[in-house]
Amino acid sequence: MNRYFGFFIALFAIQNDLFAAEAGMPQLDPKYWASQAFWLILVFTILYISIAKFYLPKIKSNLDNRENRIKDDIEDANKFNELSDLKLKEYEKILENAKKEVIKIHIESKNLLDKEIQTKKNTIEKEIEKEITKAQKEIGDLKKNSISDIQKISENIASSIIEKISGDKLNESSIKAAVEDISKKNLGKYL
Repeated sequence: MNRYFGFFIALFAIQNDLFAAEAGMPQLDPKYWASQAFWLILVFTILYISIAKFYLPKIKSNLDNRENRIKDDIEDANKFNELSDLKLKEYEKILENAKKEVIKIHIESKNLLDKEIQTKKNTIEKEIEKEITKAQKEIGDLKKNSISDIQKISENIASSIIEKISGDKLNESSIKAAVEDISKKNLGKYL
């Protein structure tokens, strides 16, 4: 409908000799239309050529450079992403190996300490056994010596008591025999 309306107005303007052109609007006067069309074509051709030959190549070059830069940046980002993934895997592998090494060192240290403790324990036990044996021997020697010392002291005490009570000195061999007899009977009770 708009086409028909525009066509109708254009037809009406041509048939009525363009009343506006008579009123002072030369652009609507048909005698100037050829020069106006010439200048219109010339201006738009120059504009088209200047845009097509000068501005569009620069814009296209800038767009191409931008697109290439974006592609390069994406490729670099992908490379860095792959590199970071590799480094992360290497880091995880190193960390895992370090954990295994720590566990291994811990076990070796524990085994070494256990061996050292067992060796020292055995050494100390042997020293304790030697000391116990030595102490038992000394105690046995002391018992033997103390029995003979006790018998001598008992003989001296018995001879002194008898001498004081009776006033006579008895034979030492008979006192000795009596003390030995009594100490043999009672010796099992104390040893």
